[in-house]
Amino acid sequence: MELRHLGRVHYAATYAAMQRFTAERTAASPDALWICEHEPVFTQGLAGKDDHILMPGDIPVVATNRGGQVTYHGPGQVVAYPLVDLQRAGYYVKEYVYRIEEAVIRTLMHFGVTGHRVAGAPGIYVRLEDPFGHAMLAQRPQLRRAGEALPEPDFTGLGKIAALGIKVSRHCTYHGVALNVAMDLEPFGRINPCGYAGLRTIDLSTIGVHAPWDEAAAVLGQQLAMRLSP
Repeated sequence: MELRHLGRVHYAATYAAMQRFTAERTAASPDALWICEHEPVFTQGLAGKDDHILMPGDIPVVATNRGGQVTYHGPGQVVAYPLVDLQRAGYYVKEYVYRIEEAVIRTLMHFGVTGHRVAGAPGIYVRLEDPFGHAMLAQRPQLRRAGEALPEPDFTGLGKIAALGIKVSRHCTYHGVALNVAMDLEPFGRINPCGYAGLRTIDLSTIGVHAPWDEAAAVLGQQLAMRLSP
C-alpha cells in the first residue's frame, strides 16, 4: 500500500482525484492510502436528506457518492482515504468496514482512549463520562438471529469521535474515515451529524488528550495499512 500525506487540501479536488484514481486503476495498480486534512466543508452522502443540514452558513456543502448522511470536515481532523482493491485483498465490504473501525479503535488505544462500536451506527464512539475506561457498552453490536433487524442506535452517554463513509466501484474502495483530533466543533452543531439529531461529536482534545495532529495521522496511517492488508 502506497502511503501519501497530502497536507491540508480542499475536499472537492481530493474527491475528484479519488474518483480519477479509481476509474483509471487496473488489476496491477498498487493500493494507496491518502492521509490529509480538509478546509471546512460539509459533505452529503447518497442517503443524505437536506433537512439534516440545519444552518450551513459560510461553510460549503458538497454532494458526494459515498454512503451515509451529512458530516463535517475541517482543520484538526485526520482524514484517511484507503484506495483498496477488495477482490485482490480477499475480503468483503462488511469486513472492510470492520477493519477500518478496528484501526481507529487501536489508534485511540495508543492515546489511552477506549473507542466503541454502536449497533446499527457505523463509526467509533467514546463514553463521555469515562473515555479511558474499558467496560463494554450495552449498545455494542451483538449476535442476532437470522432475519432479526438491527436495533435502533442508542447514543446515550456517548460522543462520536470518528465518522466513516465509503464507496465501492468495481471492487475498489474510496472515501474513508475521519478522526477528530483537535477541532473547532461548532460546525457539527449546524447539522444532524450522520443524520442523527442531537448526536454529540467530540475530539481527542475535548476529553483531555492533547495529541499533535501529525502523531495521530501517523498512528492511524500505520494501523490502517496493517489492518487492511490481505
